[in-house]
Amino acid sequence: MLILAKSILGLTLGFVLALIVGILVIPVLKQLKAGQSVSRLINKRHLKKEGTPTIGGLIFIIPPLIAILLLALKGSIVISSNLAIVIFVFLAYGLLGFIDDYLKIRYHNNKGLSTLTKLVAQLFIAVVFYTIYKHNGGTTTLEVSLLGIKWELGWFYGVFILLLLVGTTNAVNITDGLDGLCGGLSAMAFLAYGIISWGSDWIVGYDGMAIFSFVLVGSLLGFLMFNTHPARVFMGDTGSLALGGALATIAILTHHEISLALIGGVFVIEVLSSFIQIIAIRKFNTKVFLKAPIHHHFEELGWSEQDIVKCFWVAGFLLAMFGVVYGVWL
Repeated sequence: MLILAKSILGLTLGFVLALIVGILVIPVLKQLKAGQSVSRLINKRHLKKEGTPTIGGLIFIIPPLIAILLLALKGSIVISSNLAIVIFVFLAYGLLGFIDDYLKIRYHNNKGLSTLTKLVAQLFIAVVFYTIYKHNGGTTTLEVSLLGIKWELGWFYGVFILLLLVGTTNAVNITDGLDGLCGGLSAMAFLAYGIISWGSDWIVGYDGMAIFSFVLVGSLLGFLMFNTHPARVFMGDTGSLALGGALATIAILTHHEISLALIGGVFVIEVLSSFIQIIAIRKFNTKVFLKAPIHHHFEELGWSEQDIVKCFWVAGFLLAMFGVVYGVWL
């Protein structure tokens, strides 16, 4: 019962703080003219979103920091090394996204940081994370509990972590294309990892990671109050990169890396659809999808934005819950 009470408290605290931050931040973003530039290559229906404030990721980045600080000062939570790592990655990727968003706003286009610059920065953050992880006594064993397999990867585990962090951040970033889509899917994924974290009581700071996850779930629900169709604010790269980084970090620290492919299944499908489309165009001069990533394919088929988001949310929820069953029980 205590675990349930702490989870509900964290979720509620995150939700209320996100509402407050949203009410304060959105008018400021409008005043600063921090509007999104919409590419004309996307479905024409998106053109009406031109000028909608971006950098809205601050709405769910700030609340977990405030909540964790308040709970730590009250003595209700201990900021362990693992929780500190999660917060570091969360903020580092969020800062990278913020710089990218700022450049897009500054020059009124969708270019921002170059792909190479962004990739190098993502890899740098991942290397810093792995260095801290190793210094903190992190294991290099990859476990597939369902099959009873344990692989000692040694140095290759570092490569695996780099790929997982960079891959997850970009997958979440690519998914952020429709009102409420990425925020809702992320809330479900962190809900799953919050439950998994509570069950990982042999890990230092497992409770802190669980509470952080539930506070973030509440913050994302608060953000969705402003981001569901028609969106009053977009999370931008500030939000999507922060979410992807934190999601991968918690998966690694709880040693449930394989579960991420299931819990974040929709993110995986989104990035795979883009990858397949690029290969098909470059190698075979043809298209597999009308437009990629796959949520734009459904738009081209005539689906409404709300229907696509609802269907993807249902898929995301089912995959997240299957991921919990796999990660905690099987």
